[in-house]
Amino acid sequence: MTTTSHRSSALDAAVPPPPWPGPPLPPAIAPAAVPPSELARRSPITHVRYVALATEDLAGTVAFYQGIWGLYPIGSDGDVVFLGAVGSPEPFVVRVRAATERRTDLIAFGARDRAAVDELAAVLASDGVRIAAEPGTLAVPGGGYGFRFFDLDGRLVEVSADVAGKPFREIEPGESVPRKLSHIVVNSPDAPALVAFYERYFGLRLSDWLEDRMAFMRCSADHHSLAIAAAPHAGLNHVSFELRDIDEYMRGTGRMVRQGHAPLWGPGRHSSGDNVYSYFAGPDNFVVEYTTALERIPDEDAWVPRVWPATPEYADRWGTGGPGEDLFALWHRTPPESGLWLPAPV
Repeated sequence: MTTTSHRSSALDAAVPPPPWPGPPLPPAIAPAAVPPSELARRSPITHVRYVALATEDLAGTVAFYQGIWGLYPIGSDGDVVFLGAVGSPEPFVVRVRAATERRTDLIAFGARDRAAVDELAAVLASDGVRIAAEPGTLAVPGGGYGFRFFDLDGRLVEVSADVAGKPFREIEPGESVPRKLSHIVVNSPDAPALVAFYERYFGLRLSDWLEDRMAFMRCSADHHSLAIAAAPHAGLNHVSFELRDIDEYMRGTGRMVRQGHAPLWGPGRHSSGDNVYSYFAGPDNFVVEYTTALERIPDEDAWVPRVWPATPEYADRWGTGGPGEDLFALWHRTPPESGLWLPAPV
């Protein structure tokens, strides 16, 4: 038998290769005419508060969000149930109403203070935007002062301030329930116009585009709180809930699978926003998402918005989520929103 002497000096030439290259950064978007820091300074909006849904199956919908998804009931008022997140001081993050048809009642945002509410309502009204409810006291858990209007698509939007917070706590390691409402994504037949609307009136800043399909907009250091997807008709695309971290996100995804709710797409990791994702069909086929690790933007003006490709290596950096055909098929089957230009009953 022949033996070879391996001298330690021979290993000196075994230099590790350079870092494994990932996909290149996509092209940057030209800087906005108004610096993002100036938009942020002017913005009356602080965060997204809640989404209000109407359903033909109130008991089943509440059972899903409470017993499987990980929210908990805050209170009820007749045929309306309010559900909160353990880690959020928001009084509720989902409102569910019994109705004769599926619809999105409204989406709600927080404002800096009462003066910001009044000023925004006055500017919208003076520009011809239809006001659905004038500024006043809100009769919901947490109360507050707010108003409602219709955006360009006829979507009902609420803006409020002075809302009392509920008790909340830190999510424990391994606890796979939502910490908070992360973001809302809406469909629009004219996404660029709706982006300009929310930039102008809400002071939202553009974080990225996904090709020409979706714009990601922020009202805080979170990469996006509202995203606008190009679609044939207006409606709700999905609602996303943030979990504590990757482990809790995976545990939550696994719990959904064990409960018979296989992901429509995921688990995977996006490029734009860098967040992880698992999308599911909730009651009435409203799409809900578990996410975490959403990118933060601490310096408004240093951030460079980009146009991200939708090719597989960018759409899912992990390569684990699958093609997402079930999710896209569900979106294509979703009927036009029935609640456009209609005030919510409550």
